[in-house]
Amino acid sequence: MRTTDMAVTMSEDRALAEAFGLTEGRGRIAKQVALVALGVVFLAVMSKIRVPFWPVPLTMQTFGTLLVGAAFGFRLGGLTLLAWLAVGAAGVSVFNGDAAGLAYFAGPTGGYLVGFAVAGALVGWLAERGWSRSVRGMVGALLLGNIVIYAFGVPWMAYLFLAERGADWVIQYSFTNFLLGDAVKLALAAVMLPAAWKLSGR
Repeated sequence: MRTTDMAVTMSEDRALAEAFGLTEGRGRIAKQVALVALGVVFLAVMSKIRVPFWPVPLTMQTFGTLLVGAAFGFRLGGLTLLAWLAVGAAGVSVFNGDAAGLAYFAGPTGGYLVGFAVAGALVGWLAERGWSRSVRGMVGALLLGNIVIYAFGVPWMAYLFLAERGADWVIQYSFTNFLLGDAVKLALAAVMLPAAWKLSGR
């Protein structure tokens, strides 16, 4: 294979989703539309898997959003996450529990939802630069993604509850309660993506 051909192949396969199926023309567009739809469904399912915590439950949303970003890449992953948020804002129950609509974004999970979209896009951007091909790279990307999620979620929780419940409560229920669960989800995703790359043969 010539150097230029190899460069084209590597460019097309920067995200895992590009390593499977059609990569050109209308077939690629159809594949991307299908991936966005499947991604929204996947995120909705992950959102329903939860361990009850109040006011922000421990769900598989973090796992789902970061996995979608890493597998789909910056643009397609970001678009999928925005589509998921838009579907939820339109009133479809794709978030945790049965609540949906724009009012849901004003609740305790609102900051995290925005953080999910930003973090997923960031992880996708890193994945396109090779971070998703190794466990070490994925750990780094996912750690950064989690930091971004908390950077949006914790301040919003503080805005809602700091005056009433105090800083210790906010830190516990917006951050420390979730660290163990996030570590488990991070480890799972960090192993899955490099393994999928090996299976793809790319």
